[in-house]
Amino acid sequence: MALPLLRCCSCNRPVSILIRYFTSKPHLLSQSRRLAPVSSSVCSVRQYSSERGRHKQNQKVVVVGIPNPFIWFRTRIYFFLIRTYFDKEFSIEEFSEGAKQAFSHVSRLLSQCQFESLDGLVAKDLIEKLEEKCAHLPLSHQKALSAESDEIMYTTTGDVGIYYDDSGRKFVSILMRFWYLTSARIPEDGMEGARIFQVDIGGEGESPETKRLLTANYEFQREFTQGVTPDWIITRIEHSKLLD
Repeated sequence: MALPLLRCCSCNRPVSILIRYFTSKPHLLSQSRRLAPVSSSVCSVRQYSSERGRHKQNQKVVVVGIPNPFIWFRTRIYFFLIRTYFDKEFSIEEFSEGAKQAFSHVSRLLSQCQFESLDGLVAKDLIEKLEEKCAHLPLSHQKALSAESDEIMYTTTGDVGIYYDDSGRKFVSILMRFWYLTSARIPEDGMEGARIFQVDIGGEGESPETKRLLTANYEFQREFTQGVTPDWIITRIEHSKLLD
């Protein structure tokens, strides 16, 4: 039974080839934007355009996030401990960029029910649980699982954990929270959390496209035991009102 040594809130299992894989893709990173520091209010803006004939209309979607100062300060302490005792080159900015691309890729595979492709990216026991849950999801909910990179509105760090198990193995886990837009048609009666935000996108004479803002939690974990391959892997996946 694992005994926590240091924890920020909750944690779980191994994560680095995953992050390394996505941060090494320049064509993917070029689609994402740097996030403002979460120590203050964050305003994420996406500009949508629609064009029909000579008419062009742009609409901006703004999502404002105000993080808890106590959680922000506490996570910074853990990031300092990670750099000091585990990985001197660790950067939360680079990690967040890689996690964002991993979230987009894995969520797309989930929506397409390509569970075999999740091997090496997601913990095996979690893949089995996801396969069982997705089997009971309607097609509209499956589509809503997918998050394109340019539809991810806001990303922030949640829980951070550092712990040892009974055999002395060392682990670090980082929970990332994502807010993303989807055009999937989801029944409103069963998606109360999805009605927080809607945007109509369309030009003159065009039918407006309604998009909902959904949330997802992905936990990344890596084992830092000496001699172990430094790979990050996803050990927890939650899509609010879709996969809880």
